[in-house]
Amino acid sequence: MYHPEQSEGEGSRRFFVRLRRTQNDAFGVNLHFAIFIFQWSEATVFSYKAIYVIVIREFKRFFRQRGRMFVTISRPLLWLFIVGSGFGQMVNLTSTNISYKQFLLPGIIGMTILFSSVFSTISVVWDREFGFLREMLVAPISRTTIVMGKLLSGTALSVFQGMVLLLISPLLGMKITFAGFLAMVILIALLSLAITAMGLFIASFLTSLEGFNVIMNFIVLPMFFLSGALYPMNKLPEILKYFTYVNPLSYGVDAFKHILFENNGTLGAEFPLLLDIGVLILFSVIMITLASYSFERKG
Repeated sequence: MYHPEQSEGEGSRRFFVRLRRTQNDAFGVNLHFAIFIFQWSEATVFSYKAIYVIVIREFKRFFRQRGRMFVTISRPLLWLFIVGSGFGQMVNLTSTNISYKQFLLPGIIGMTILFSSVFSTISVVWDREFGFLREMLVAPISRTTIVMGKLLSGTALSVFQGMVLLLISPLLGMKITFAGFLAMVILIALLSLAITAMGLFIASFLTSLEGFNVIMNFIVLPMFFLSGALYPMNKLPEILKYFTYVNPLSYGVDAFKHILFENNGTLGAEFPLLLDIGVLILFSVIMITLASYSFERKG
C-alpha cells in the first residue's frame, strides 16, 4: 500500500545524502547548517524554515564576496561625487536651492537597488550551473518556497544597500525627517521587491552567465537611463517619454523624489505619489506570479 508519509520521508533522506556529498557549494558556503534546518522542514508544504535557509545562504554568499561588496559601495559613490560633479555643469538647477548631487541621490538609490536586485538573482544561474538548484528542486519543498527564499534574500540585500546610501544623505547637506526616513525605507523595500521579482522571472529563462550579460546591456542599463535618475524626465524627447511610463524604476525614483524633495515642490517628480506606489505594488504582484509560474514549469 502507498503511504505518502513514507515516500516523502524517503525523498528527504535521498535529498540530504546528495546534499551532504556537496558539502560546500561553488562559493564556499558551508551547507551543514542548511542541512540541519532543512531536516526540520515539513515535506511538500510551504516551508518557512527552508526560506530562512535560502536567505541566510544568500547573505553568507554576499558577505564572503568582498569584491562584490566593494563594488556595491564604490559604484554609487563614484556616480554621486564624480559623475555628479561633471553632469552638474550641464543640468540647470539654479531655480532651486538644491545641488545636482542632491538631485542625483534618489536616482542613485534607485540605481543601487536596480543593480543589486538583478545581480542577486544571478545566483539562480550559478546554482543551475553548479547543480545546487537541482538539489533544491528535488527536495520535498514547493517551487514557491524556492522563489520566495530567493525573492526575500534579494530584496533584503537591496534594502540594506539602499539604506547605506540613505544614511550618507546628510553628507550632501540633505535633512530628512524621521517620518521621511521611514517612508523611504518602505519605498526602498517596495522597489527592491519589484525589481528582484523581475530579475527572478528573467533568470528563470537563463541557462548561462553569457545570457545574463545580454540582460544587463539590453534591459538593465536602458531602465536606468530612462528612469529620470540623471535628469528630469520632462527633458527627454517625446518618443522616449513613453518608455519611462512602462519602466518600473521610473516610479520608484519618482517616489523617492516626493519624499526627499518635499520641501522643494517635489522637484523632478512626474507622477502622483499614490500612482508610484500603486504601480510598484501591481508590478511586484505580476512579476512574483510570473516567476513562480516559470519555476513551476521549468522545475
